[in-house]
Amino acid sequence: MIDVRRGTDRYRGGNEAAGIDTRHAFSFGSFYDPDNLRFGPVLAVNEESLAPGAGFDEHPHHHTEIVTWVVEGELTHRDDAGHAATVHPGDLQHLSSAGGVRHVERNDGTRPLCFVQMWLAPADPGGEPAYGIVRSVADGDRYPLPAASAVLHVRRPAAGEKTPVPDAPRVYVHVVRGDVRLDGVELEPGDSARITGEEGLEITAGSPAELLLWEFAS
Repeated sequence: MIDVRRGTDRYRGGNEAAGIDTRHAFSFGSFYDPDNLRFGPVLAVNEESLAPGAGFDEHPHHHTEIVTWVVEGELTHRDDAGHAATVHPGDLQHLSSAGGVRHVERNDGTRPLCFVQMWLAPADPGGEPAYGIVRSVADGDRYPLPAASAVLHVRRPAAGEKTPVPDAPRVYVHVVRGDVRLDGVELEPGDSARITGEEGLEITAGSPAELLLWEFAS
């Protein structure tokens, strides 16, 4: 089964007055849809846009694996475990909140900041928080996330190029850039596909594209 979700149908959140525009792919905060709570371990896929100087003040997380992909601009991260970093386009940030962590996310730059943030539920809650960055992720790179029995694939197909969809019990596809075609369906930036029980699928890029593909063991 392939369940396509359009970026234009995402729930709009954030705080316009504070320079924060958020588009939610799943139930989040005050927006509740009992039929759209999660997909496998995925709890949230938020497209965030922060104006220069805007950001999220210190706030807590528990029992969540938070993976962030910067699309444009620079993301400043600080947490109460002593980690501080600036995340650039092409970098992959992973915060394992485990038993509890507090952090700050801001746009301290002079340009607009856009990033995709993905929350996954760990198989076993608790433990100690952890933080890491993979710099300059290349096309075809894989990022295993054992805590959620997941692997993230980054794909940047050129126009006309085909890229295989992982053969896995569940796959989540998010289009960051470009227009692509999946099983005859056109997808644009912000669109996603939730794939269950399919094999042998390919994605064809109509223009240079950037894709985030999660594969899940169950």
